[in-house]
Amino acid sequence: MNYRELLKDKKRIVVKVGSSSLIHKETNKLDLRKLEVLVRELSDLHNQGKDVVLVTSGAVAVGASAFGMHGKPVELKKKQACSAVGQARLMMIYQKLFSEYNQMAAQILMTKNTMVNNLNRINARNTFEELLELGAIPVVNENDSISSYELEMLESFGDNDTLSAVIAGLIGADLLILLSDIDGLFTDDPNTNPDAEFIDTVEELDDRLLSMGKGPKSKVGTGGMATKLTAAEIATSAGADMIIANGRDFHIIHKLIEGRKYGTLFAGNKKEEFYLIDYIEKLL
Repeated sequence: MNYRELLKDKKRIVVKVGSSSLIHKETNKLDLRKLEVLVRELSDLHNQGKDVVLVTSGAVAVGASAFGMHGKPVELKKKQACSAVGQARLMMIYQKLFSEYNQMAAQILMTKNTMVNNLNRINARNTFEELLELGAIPVVNENDSISSYELEMLESFGDNDTLSAVIAGLIGADLLILLSDIDGLFTDDPNTNPDAEFIDTVEELDDRLLSMGKGPKSKVGTGGMATKLTAAEIATSAGADMIIANGRDFHIIHKLIEGRKYGTLFAGNKKEEFYLIDYIEKLL
């Protein structure tokens, strides 16, 4: 089966962008040209009649830059302070850019408790559904300014990798796109092994593939390949296809939807008894 030919027919799409795809490495400040391209690409998807959800990282990095810090802070309370400032600035820019394309952006901040508490999880799903029904584009991040858990467990949550997969499962998305600073899944770390082979399509995510997530982490982001494979396990089990692709150029979004061969595609294979809470609890 040519899974990529079917991508153009996807109706509900979650796109996750990591910090390293949004920030200038030299200054740790937002790359505004890339943000404009990202918003234009998502707005065009929305104009095609698709439901679009953006999961964005970058709040702590933006806040740290605003405070004149060099790199991300280590101390928890400083991370939370940076997140409080950075999230407001980040959302202000998203609102401005989306409005230029006549789109309504809505902010949703989530914590661990949002997902593990049954009532909160149902309320979150209802909020997503209503926003999408009204034609808004939800812009999602973890609520780092009040939740120490997410900041302390970034290694597990992987700079919003697994959060985006959980959201895809929560709202019944049929495609999740993870954009980061890597081209996709390889048989080994291509930075250290020149013989590492690129994997174009994964029809079944088995233990052998899950063990490949040992690549390095970027300096700006926190998500390595392990968290992306965990995201793939959640998303595909919920029935969504997932793509890991390089976010150096956000024009890749429409190219992926057109079925072009970029990144690694994980085919959705919904399990008969898929319970999202079971996957969430594995992360805690």
